[in-house]
Amino acid sequence: MDASIKQLARERMKGHCRVCPQCDGRACSGEVPGMGGLGTGSSFRANVEALAKVKLAMRCLHTAAQPDTSTEILGLKLALPLLAAPIGGVAFNMGDSSQNPVDEAAYAEAVICGAKKAGIIGCGGDGVGSLIPDCAFAAVRKAEGWGIPFIKPWEGDFLWNRLESATATGCPVVGMDVDAAGLVTLRLQGRPVAPKSAEELAEIAKFVHERGAKFMIKGVMTVADARIAIDAGVDAIVVSNHGGRVLDGTPGGADVLPGIAAAVGDRIPVLADGGVRSGTDVLKLLALGAKAVLIGRPFSVAAIGGQIDGVAAYVADIKGQLTSAMALTGCADIASISSDILA
Repeated sequence: MDASIKQLARERMKGHCRVCPQCDGRACSGEVPGMGGLGTGSSFRANVEALAKVKLAMRCLHTAAQPDTSTEILGLKLALPLLAAPIGGVAFNMGDSSQNPVDEAAYAEAVICGAKKAGIIGCGGDGVGSLIPDCAFAAVRKAEGWGIPFIKPWEGDFLWNRLESATATGCPVVGMDVDAAGLVTLRLQGRPVAPKSAEELAEIAKFVHERGAKFMIKGVMTVADARIAIDAGVDAIVVSNHGGRVLDGTPGGADVLPGIAAAVGDRIPVLADGGVRSGTDVLKLLALGAKAVLIGRPFSVAAIGGQIDGVAAYVADIKGQLTSAMALTGCADIASISSDILA
């Protein structure tokens, strides 16, 4: 990411994110609200550490000189297997208005429209009140439906109303971050969220499908939950511990991804996030079994520091790194990436 974008973001996010040279959760442990990890921050750090343990087998004797990073997932044609993860709440997570002139609407537009400009797709966040989702929905509409609104696992009629509004944006996919079921910031604001039973999840999937969209859930960290999601009619799952922001002491996403991907097989796409900071990290998760990868905090920095152009430039950086890493591991295209490239 361009140094000027990071420096501007550092100034605008002062007191909420330090924009560290290495975004690994060590300096921001316990800073929730904010951009840190919950409690000791061990779950945030576990994501980064799990990816760091994965090593690639370098191969330079092959014909994959110009790798093709394009792919298709859930009917979405992407320039590379990358999504901007759903993050919202500029005011309490990313800076106060006296230092940060990028408000919720501008932030959501930067992520969604910047991702579209770069040939990938961005996800919109959700939260208590209407500001965060309304800004996300507006950004998806501005991008002509090219975005994935994520809804929290709310209770009661509030959930169905949010899902109705999400599908009305014309989006191809609706997401639910089920890993927000115990999010402390939502509890503090008095809006109830809760885990979903297999029956409830099936009802939600049916609701979304009837309105013409596909349904994915984020927050699957076990084979058991993956199987429940498949049986409930979910179209894709994201292996994620919510960036280490909801439960202290979880493993990193890269630690559990291979087992989940093996159990799911080709029945539905498995995506993953957690500690991804480079195109090489993207390649590692793909080799571990993911069909696409989500990045969270760095997209927030790019959006706050550079808005639409900053987000698009960050995607270009990741694409360049991924292309280079694929060339140095003998991968001609995304379909050819497998565990064979792991050392």
